[in-house]
Amino acid sequence: MKSTDKFLIGIVVGIVLLVVAAFVVTLTRPEPTYQAEDTPEGVAHNYLLALQKKDYQRAYGYLSPTLKGYPVSAERFAENVEDRSWSFRLDTDTTLAIESARVTGNRAVVKVRESRFRGSDLFDSSQSTTVFDMELRLEDEWKIADSDYYFVWCWKRDDGC
Repeated sequence: MKSTDKFLIGIVVGIVLLVVAAFVVTLTRPEPTYQAEDTPEGVAHNYLLALQKKDYQRAYGYLSPTLKGYPVSAERFAENVEDRSWSFRLDTDTTLAIESARVTGNRAVVKVRESRFRGSDLFDSSQSTTVFDMELRLEDEWKIADSDYYFVWCWKRDDGC
């Protein structure tokens, strides 16, 4: 066998090993889990994770019932989310991470980093990152009162959605 053939075989084997390693890393990544609900960061994380998992009953429980347009039931909440899916980024591949939280009395502002991935082909993939605020209020426990994303503006209106 020529040295050129050995070199080419080495390159192919290296590529195959890299692909296998990428699959192993991807498949062994731990699933996101819910956090403790006694901090604003934990509530914000759990709300966003419940939305990603389409566990609308759980997500609804994190919403403040003092909102003027508070959905009357978890089913109505789910309808609001589905009807306004663009506000909840349900149609895109996103990664969410809590950046920080600032607590002032019974209010908190949690900064969330959202990374959105999109690509139409091998050579045209891109990522965009947005940092947005979620406002929480301490009622009996921390509840979501407002958010730049993953929230419907009509929940703040008297007549609701």
